[in-house]
Amino acid sequence: MVNRRLLGLGVCVGAMVLSAWGCGGSDGPTTPIDDTDNVDPRPGVDAGTGGDTDAGTDAGTDAGTDIDAGTDAGTDAGTDAGTDAGTDAGTDGGTDAGTVDPWPADPVTNYSDRYGIGRVKSVSVDLGKNIWVLDGDRIGVVRADTQKLVWVGGPVGQAAEGQPSSVICGGEAGRAYVGYYADDLGVDPEWPDIHTNFIVTAKPCEIPVNETTCFPFSPRRLQFYKQGDVDAVKLDASGQVVLEGHINQSRRANKDANGNPFIQTGPTVVDGVSLGIRNSNDHHFDEDRAMYSCTSVLRGPNKGDVFFGSNHGVTRIRGLTYNAHRHPVWFDARGSQYAGYTYGLGISPDGDVLIANEWNFGIVTPDTKLENWDDTTTAGINPQKVKSSYLPEVNSQETFDSWRGFQQTTDKKYYLGSKDLGLWEMTILSATNPFQKGTRVGADVPALGGINALASTNDGSLFIGTNTGGLYRLTPSKTVEKVADVRGNKVLQLVYDGSGTSGMLLVLTSEGLTVLRGH
Repeated sequence: MVNRRLLGLGVCVGAMVLSAWGCGGSDGPTTPIDDTDNVDPRPGVDAGTGGDTDAGTDAGTDAGTDIDAGTDAGTDAGTDAGTDAGTDAGTDGGTDAGTVDPWPADPVTNYSDRYGIGRVKSVSVDLGKNIWVLDGDRIGVVRADTQKLVWVGGPVGQAAEGQPSSVICGGEAGRAYVGYYADDLGVDPEWPDIHTNFIVTAKPCEIPVNETTCFPFSPRRLQFYKQGDVDAVKLDASGQVVLEGHINQSRRANKDANGNPFIQTGPTVVDGVSLGIRNSNDHHFDEDRAMYSCTSVLRGPNKGDVFFGSNHGVTRIRGLTYNAHRHPVWFDARGSQYAGYTYGLGISPDGDVLIANEWNFGIVTPDTKLENWDDTTTAGINPQKVKSSYLPEVNSQETFDSWRGFQQTTDKKYYLGSKDLGLWEMTILSATNPFQKGTRVGADVPALGGINALASTNDGSLFIGTNTGGLYRLTPSKTVEKVADVRGNKVLQLVYDGSGTSGMLLVLTSEGLTVLRGH
């Protein structure tokens, strides 16, 4: 469980604090250095009785975690080595999307009953049409070739270390990524003056960006890198689920002091500790720790990529390599910068990444190169259709909107779903405007007051997963209707694969997995 704390104001604060889209360490050139069984609700879904405390509520402590390392100087370790992300899938299971669809064509099928999935906390599909499921420390897959459910032999990776899992997302054929929780880092009693997310990795000491104090190397703080982050699993040649690796290889486009481009990768392991996901612009800052959402790219030029929403921003993963991170933000009157936990992630029909956190939302067209994901300044790279905005019709900027879903329908309209404040159509006023226009949708339908997930489908529909009323659909003609034959009133997750000839909507509820076809 990730608790939020208010630690005071500084460079950047947040429920979950961060700095502008890409933050922590330096955005400028750096010197390359050679370094070597109970089903809980998904995060952000009201647990009702039991389960994790929702990090999107005020929980008596107000928004806030550590102060962000959004600075303009620094010397991050980086190497010119490393292979291009995504070149080797490293998988043996399944086939790429676009082959024969192996799944039932019936309009509604209860997969939990048909394939023995039961009640799980997260589901996804990969490019090979394999269906991945997550149940605590168990990872399973219903294989597309055999249509049989296979569970991992026992806890692996972070689960074997006792880290609680959160979400799963399919990638290339036969591969999936599992996200884990980790507490935000607070003030360290031993080093109260050190930035809460700064981990000293060099001996005997290091001086953080814009600091003068040399903080001693701490083996204890180094262990923080082990917490949270993402594991990759795959189907091996025998058809079993195995751990492929902990995601710890960063990749970032940069320039050296002479203006020559190079690929900054940084270390992956220090003193035997895997650094996991940390800031791509400075590996010392361990800010992306708890994974709250993820979305798979199942078509288009970036297919196979996966985006994870964390306590700090959005990390992009391709193969076994990542780039972290970017996020929408806002500033208070004192200049402190805020961003919320990213619960709402979507991919538009045109491939834009839709990001929604507790306060703000943004829309970015991702460059095809992974290493450019955190680039917020180069013209023509990652253009932002919405930089960082909120809806004044919903709340003031300072008040949580608790966004849990962000989608665009095929008619180019945008929709945001709130945990507490219903469904809203968003109209873009301008890309850089701090606010956009919001219009309430379905206010006369009580169940739409609490939304846990949204999904846009090829037929122009918007499916709405509610917290207490089951599944609803906003039709292409913009009427709201209840979707029958889906068991369970609490919708935990919606996952849509529209890459085939017949759309496949995975509806995960507190009662199991149902799949709808034909939308």
